[in-house]
Amino acid sequence: MKAGKFILPIIILIAATLFFSIFIVKEVNQAIVLQFGDPKRIILKPGLNFKIPFIQNVVFLDKRVLNLDTPPEEVIASDQKRLIVDAFARFQIVDPLKFYISVGNERVARSRLATIINSRIRNVLGQQKLQTLLSEDRSKQMALIQQGVNNEAENFGINIVDVRIKRADLPQANSDAIFRRMQTEREREAKEFRAKGAEMAVTITSTADKEVTVILADAQKKSEIMKGEGDGLKNKIFADAFGQDPEFFGFYRAMQAYQKALIGGETSMILSPDSEFFKFFGNKEN
Repeated sequence: MKAGKFILPIIILIAATLFFSIFIVKEVNQAIVLQFGDPKRIILKPGLNFKIPFIQNVVFLDKRVLNLDTPPEEVIASDQKRLIVDAFARFQIVDPLKFYISVGNERVARSRLATIINSRIRNVLGQQKLQTLLSEDRSKQMALIQQGVNNEAENFGINIVDVRIKRADLPQANSDAIFRRMQTEREREAKEFRAKGAEMAVTITSTADKEVTVILADAQKKSEIMKGEGDGLKNKIFADAFGQDPEFFGFYRAMQAYQKALIGGETSMILSPDSEFFKFFGNKEN
């Protein structure tokens, strides 16, 4: 009975010792075994591992590619134009021991990297004009930023995989000023277009009026020519007719004169009875 009382605590002690001696490193992790805060082993491969219980502890670090969003930073370009830059980076812990000694944990590393990235962004982009930062040449500037950040991140056991700008906007005050300037420019262009349109309208109207005047004058000229030709033809016909029968022609002309003189029935005329005008109203015997 007395021996049985000691067996159970011994089993429990052995189980506890084994429990605190075993640890598993996952595929996404790498581990550092510490003994009273002093690094003893670096474990990069996944699997089952052992440590001295109650004396050693394990720090796990992520070995995947991690994302880092930096806070927006105001950058002053070389032409004194202001720009709000919002960047992000992707990094990986490649030296766990150096990482642990220099920054300790991922939270501190992110803070240090954000400061380095923003500083490098101000340094590189501050040497360029705003037009360059908004053009395709921006990729070259980002490569310089990544290279500069990588040089400093190596001291932390970190490799910078990529640095990119998510957004590059003008400050609100600048955006409003640019909007007003664009609006003024568009209004000026609209006035120019309207003025040119009015000028073209006057030109077209003037040309049309001129063409109408020329066409009317030409038509009037042709009309007078045709009228003259008709009157000439008419006179020729009358002359020919007069030559063929003078008495009938005289009678016809007299009838026309009577028609015009006596139109309306209210015309009063005082003429001599033997006037040549009334010769066709005389005695039939004459």
